[in-house]
Amino acid sequence: MALILTFLGKGGTGRSTIAVAAAKQLAAQGKRVLFAAQDPTPAIDLLLETALTADPQPIAANLQAVKLYSTVLLERSWEELKKLEAQYLRSPFFKAVYGQELGVLPGMDSALALNAIREYENSGSYDVIVYDGSGDSATLRMLGMPEILSWYVRRFRQVFADSDLGKTISPFVQPIASAVLNVNWSSGDIFSQPAAAQVNNLLEEGRSAVADPNRVIAYLVTGTDPGAVATAQYLWGSAQQVGLTIGGVLLNQAQTTETLESTFAPLSMRSIPIKQGDWQPIMSALPDFTQATQAPRPIRIDTAERKVYLFLPGFDKKQVKLTQYGPEVTIEAGDQRRNIFLPQQLSGRPVSGAKFQEGYLIISF
Repeated sequence: MALILTFLGKGGTGRSTIAVAAAKQLAAQGKRVLFAAQDPTPAIDLLLETALTADPQPIAANLQAVKLYSTVLLERSWEELKKLEAQYLRSPFFKAVYGQELGVLPGMDSALALNAIREYENSGSYDVIVYDGSGDSATLRMLGMPEILSWYVRRFRQVFADSDLGKTISPFVQPIASAVLNVNWSSGDIFSQPAAAQVNNLLEEGRSAVADPNRVIAYLVTGTDPGAVATAQYLWGSAQQVGLTIGGVLLNQAQTTETLESTFAPLSMRSIPIKQGDWQPIMSALPDFTQATQAPRPIRIDTAERKVYLFLPGFDKKQVKLTQYGPEVTIEAGDQRRNIFLPQQLSGRPVSGAKFQEGYLIISF
């Protein structure tokens, strides 16, 4: 399995430069690296001194690069969807629509990029994938997509099953499915069929990957500008809401200070020099990305204590909202919302208390 490495921070802080340096550093260590850029402009091409295409191409020893063009990814994904349609439907109806005529709707970019990264990771061709995306909340929503979608499946499956509509049509699902589909449904539960199970497996795989710092890790990039520092703090806290571990802070083109180090404690901070033609000084200043597992984990559940510890740096208790409408607990911080999937020992128990302590929201049941 490949390590997926990305960088978060305010625009203009040098995220792409650091991402390229990281890819070069890891390739120099003998790892098979894919640099995946989502910016369609020529900026990254100039930085790499190579015109990137929609397919991976070698740009150095152990290093390949690709540009994630949304239109190309949409076309390729559409063809895969048509293959699935032909597999499950007796009379496919998407076959008359071609990927070349589809336009990219808002939000598609993130879903397409996430799927492309998943496919490259599953190919077994790479040890590390360095993803150079927008580096902001959009990147976090992209990485949090598997967990969010899995919640929708869990929640609305039960809502549908308990509804009058679900109870009414369930007896008719199997005969209708037999007439329309190429597969035989053994039950009337539309959420437990082969296609649905395949989707659930993909979502669970994505959730597990993002929650594992050995598979997905991010670093904050900032300068000394107060706006850049505040943005990095906000993204740090927001990353915890999608279960993403932040491995450390990279202070670009500036020297570390006690104030900055205390602002991001307990994360480690590295000072990155300005690029002056040679990549080596930046590469040498980068941290050992394999040590990111020592950073604070976003969530810890202690069933013996009946407590959930959620790490939310950068937020205070006035900015955090906790609600419990069903078997899960919802945490809202900033512009991110997370539904915590509780283990069986805590599922269904009401929240008995909550407190904010040293950056942690501690929830008792």
